[in-house]
Amino acid sequence: MAEKKRFHSIKIDKKKCIGCVTCMKACPQKAIRIGKDRKARINYRICIECAECLRVCPHNAVVPITTKTSDLDKFKYKVALPSPVLFSQFGQYIMPEEILSVLKEVGFDYVKDGTVMCEMASKVMEEYLEEHKLPAPIISSTCPVVVRLIQGLFPALCDLIIPIEAPREIAAKGLREEISRRDKIPAEDIGIFHITPCAAKMVSINYPESMEKSYLNGAISIREIYNMMMMKLKKAGLRPKLQTNIHVQDQISGIGIGWALPDGQVRSVKHHSVSVSGIHDTIKILKDVEAGKLKNIKYLECHTCPDGCVGGPLTVENRFVAKSNVLMLIRKYHDKKFVDDYTAKKLYKEGLFFFKSKVKPKPFPPLDKNRARALKKLKLKEEIIKKLPGDNCGVCGAPDCKTLADDIVRNKAKLTDCRFFKGGTCDPNQKEGKS
Repeated sequence: MAEKKRFHSIKIDKKKCIGCVTCMKACPQKAIRIGKDRKARINYRICIECAECLRVCPHNAVVPITTKTSDLDKFKYKVALPSPVLFSQFGQYIMPEEILSVLKEVGFDYVKDGTVMCEMASKVMEEYLEEHKLPAPIISSTCPVVVRLIQGLFPALCDLIIPIEAPREIAAKGLREEISRRDKIPAEDIGIFHITPCAAKMVSINYPESMEKSYLNGAISIREIYNMMMMKLKKAGLRPKLQTNIHVQDQISGIGIGWALPDGQVRSVKHHSVSVSGIHDTIKILKDVEAGKLKNIKYLECHTCPDGCVGGPLTVENRFVAKSNVLMLIRKYHDKKFVDDYTAKKLYKEGLFFFKSKVKPKPFPPLDKNRARALKKLKLKEEIIKKLPGDNCGVCGAPDCKTLADDIVRNKAKLTDCRFFKGGTCDPNQKEGKS
């Protein structure tokens, strides 16, 4: 069966790109090159959708691909399912209930807070950890970038990914069934949209790794919807009154709000756990897992965005201020718990949260599919690296000399692309870009 065409959550706007190499230097996967036209291009075969390029581009030339608010009109009944991060974006005086109320006014028929579902997921994860005694840490599955990173760069760790769906998916599944049954609306007429701090959620919706089809219909950027919400808040004097005709869940879980921060999951896990945020620290700790250095750790929570989801590239608020806002909300709602141990055990046994299929390894392309040729190319690559200046200047269009050497042996670049190469011999055919 042919693999489905992959969706990507970022693209380069060639009209705005000036080839400044900022994105190329920031990419942890070295998936960006600057072409002869001085425009950046992304190698989607090795891109992990982390959006570091989007975060650093000084010219707004990296564009996130998310659902537009205009797409809501495709559905008769529109549902908003916001990330807990949304509550951190409007200062310390606007409470979650008020934010949910205003979200309803910008075009949704129903708004569902997801913090209780996050609390449920925490409890179900604890049940899973109690039952499974593995000699290595079980790795969180909530961040789609982490899943993509493990599939490509650490494929041997795929079996360590906890097979529990993200709360947004489980909430969407339940909502669609509930609304369809209650209001007699065909399930296909209900559009459920995640309000997201990062474009990577679109990848998990359009190209889910653990199920045939996502229960969500799209993801709307916090950045896109923020201004509309802020206008409504200002019109209401920043303290909107909840109206009786607005369908908003008012059960805000203190545990669920904590999911906006890096240690939101491990905070409710009784076992020895570690939380990591930031793409480089995530890669570093996964290397330690692969090397068998974290066998005493039971659970590993990874986020590729700095400071977790509050540091998502599609947020509006300064991430340090947002983090402070979340901590304040955690203190306010810390005693609001809605899931007891009996319910968690019941959900766990019913398998409501579990993957439909395992996450499969998808290693990034080797130098060559043929092992003998790959070894030969590896040796040639090492020879080329010795010939290059090692300045890592990026003038050639690759982020560093090692990457240029890799491109050369893959026939995607030539030795003469390096302006500072002063001659010497490796493979004479390489100068022409031949194998």
